[in-house]
Amino acid sequence: MVGKFFGSLFGGAGREPEHGLDEQLPLTQAQELEQTREALGALRSAIRRAGAVLPTLASSRVRQTDDLLAGLIDYIAEHGASTEQRVLLNAIVTDYLPTSLRVYRALPPSTHTDSSPESEKLLEQLDILHSTALDLDNQVRTGALAELSVHGRFLQDKFDVGGIRLTAPQPREGDAL
Repeated sequence: MVGKFFGSLFGGAGREPEHGLDEQLPLTQAQELEQTREALGALRSAIRRAGAVLPTLASSRVRQTDDLLAGLIDYIAEHGASTEQRVLLNAIVTDYLPTSLRVYRALPPSTHTDSSPESEKLLEQLDILHSTALDLDNQVRTGALAELSVHGRFLQDKFDVGGIRLTAPQPREGDAL
């Protein structure tokens, strides 16, 4: 009622308010990872199309990074990762790698040689991205290991009451294996 009154003052009487972007439901982690996986597939296709333009070392480095990221996506889908780690993974796949390749391809063809300064700069960027992907992979896997360790300590504290230890029974002499 108040909205209609104010709307009539400003020429918008009877109109429904427009729905904002903030009313869209956020993506689940699985949907987010699926979008990242699809973006990685698109990046792979772009790399194949640009194969003749990229220096040999750059093409090799991109494929190594691509393989690392594909494995990381699968690992995160199964074991999970923090929000920051998933955001960084998505940024590498959807922004950082494609931007480096897109900018290099936009350069004049005369710069697309293995020894040009532009190719050296591309290799430097790809090395940084590969190193970042390796660090991210290590963080995700180490985080899972740390979580397992914390859970192990919890179980030990919970079930190691009064010095009673839960251990596997030891075979006695004469027992059949």
